[in-house]
Amino acid sequence: MSSRPIRITTTEQNISFNAGGHDPRKTSTALDLVSGCHDQTSNTEAPTKISEDRHKEMSSPFIGLLRVPLLLLLLYGFVCSLDVLSSAFQLAGGKVAGDIFKDNAILSNPVAGLMVGILVTVLVQSSSTSTSIVVSLVSSGLLEVKSAVPIIMGSNIGTSVTNTIVALMQAGERNQFKRAFAGATIHDCFNWLSVLVLLPLEVASGLMSFLARVTVSGFQLHSGDEAPELLKTLTEPFTKLIIQLDKSVITGIALGDESMRNHSLVKVWCKSGVFVSSVNVTAAAAQNCSAGLHCGKDSNLTWIIQNISKPINTEKCRHLFVDSGLSDLAVGLVLLAGSLMVLCSCLLLLVKVLNSLLKGQVAKVIERVINTDFPYPLGWLSGYLAMLMGAGMTFIIQSSSVFTSAMTPLIGIGVISLNRAYPLTLGSNIGTTTTAILAALASPREKLPAACQIALCHFYFNIFGILLWYPVPFTRLPIRMASALGERTAKYRWFAVLYLLVCFLLLPCLVFGISLAGWQAMVGVGAPFAALTVFVLLVNLLQSRSPTHLPKTLRSWDFLPQWMHSLKPLDKLITKTTALCCSPARLNDPDVVVVSPDTINIKPESKKQAEQWYDNPALSLPEEISSEPRVFRLKGLERCNSTPL
Repeated sequence: MSSRPIRITTTEQNISFNAGGHDPRKTSTALDLVSGCHDQTSNTEAPTKISEDRHKEMSSPFIGLLRVPLLLLLLYGFVCSLDVLSSAFQLAGGKVAGDIFKDNAILSNPVAGLMVGILVTVLVQSSSTSTSIVVSLVSSGLLEVKSAVPIIMGSNIGTSVTNTIVALMQAGERNQFKRAFAGATIHDCFNWLSVLVLLPLEVASGLMSFLARVTVSGFQLHSGDEAPELLKTLTEPFTKLIIQLDKSVITGIALGDESMRNHSLVKVWCKSGVFVSSVNVTAAAAQNCSAGLHCGKDSNLTWIIQNISKPINTEKCRHLFVDSGLSDLAVGLVLLAGSLMVLCSCLLLLVKVLNSLLKGQVAKVIERVINTDFPYPLGWLSGYLAMLMGAGMTFIIQSSSVFTSAMTPLIGIGVISLNRAYPLTLGSNIGTTTTAILAALASPREKLPAACQIALCHFYFNIFGILLWYPVPFTRLPIRMASALGERTAKYRWFAVLYLLVCFLLLPCLVFGISLAGWQAMVGVGAPFAALTVFVLLVNLLQSRSPTHLPKTLRSWDFLPQWMHSLKPLDKLITKTTALCCSPARLNDPDVVVVSPDTINIKPESKKQAEQWYDNPALSLPEEISSEPRVFRLKGLERCNSTPL
């Protein structure tokens, strides 16, 4: 008689079984149908379990010691993969970014400049690269500082896409994903809200550019040495073996140098020199020969010795793609795929190692130290201390993207709360502006004033943003917005990808395209959209706070079609699409029995619980609701002489 295990696949996800006396709320994916057989074998397995427990207790300190270097190794691989990911984006879209910066007439439009800053920073995955291009444009006189401020604001928004991508890697566990996505998008919400207030203020008054100009003129600035970068000192020995880029190509294209268009971004020669040769130049006139030159006469001709210098390449770079012969786009796509694989692997392993280290009393102590406020009346100082910590850490590692991306998995596993992550992120913004100021002070003399003004504009933007959205508790809108995005993402996981595409690609492209048509088109499209947005926000506020002041029709959005006020229709469409892609292979398995509500009468405990399961599965059921059919294994049939189903 066959003894292979039988799997039962259900076509409905919201099902609770009450078999063998089990509690339906403790549904497991494995149903033990032969409990008697299990009881008979439990006594023989007891000594084995005791010995295994003793072995685990003896080996746990040694395993704990091994986890610390493993954690550091995974963190190093995570940071290196971020660096290679930035290089991949620059190879794939660097020349396009240079072409975008090339049209200086478009950049004089502040809205277009804002969208250009977002798109270029997303394309090259580096705010420092886009900022250096802007510095070159300003120092060469092709762009004014006032026109460069919106681009800096856009680069501040675009740089937050990195930690949002990192948050997508934690989509496997619903609650972790909710916290991680909220922690990543809190940076986006702060930047967007700050731009909505400060960009019109800058266009109307030129406040930030004026403050930057006054600050630069008040100091006697001299070009100095470049600040040491601790993180690059650690990662460059490894990343330089993979790829090295010639970033002057992007800057040259942005400045209008067409010869740079035929150059590859992949750096081939790392060292170059100057070859000097002496040649004889003949001249017909005798007066060309003077005592200051080495010259001579031959009949009617006069020859002069001149030194001609010629740059030559002396040493090739040593990385994987130095002699590959591939195009920039091909190399960029290869590096993009590889860096994303390494990034996902390192992040998943990093979360697992952190979960194993930070558990029990250790997790409680760390969480208490990080998230606890000072006692009354000094509790308000805790956030500002966290802000200083974020600024200091970012100043040390010289990268806000790395700091916020490394903080995202800690938010996901619950070590750092969202309320504490907010001041840490704001401090990281301040830290990255201080490093930009130090980098500007190391600029050449001709670029020094422009570089310092742009770095100070970036600094003032973040300072004014903090003054707007942090000191008073009820103004901390980014926390509430990020929490709402996290809840929405926990309910519909595909919403995270939609958010990423809309906020960092589709919306900037759409607004940039409208801005090219002129300010009349922008006002014609933007004014109705802004009025509709304000109306919807006001109605939502009244619906939640004082619905009696609204007409009966507006007390809910049910009078609209469902797709206009709910994501459920889109969710059903995406669920059906993924089910068509993934389910047939499993349903054709001969060991799978399809169980539907027509064949088994299974009901939830109550109507209210069924509604909770459908409306928000993340907050009701302990198990994950997967897009694939659920499989139940029937254990014990292969050990006992029972009749197969």
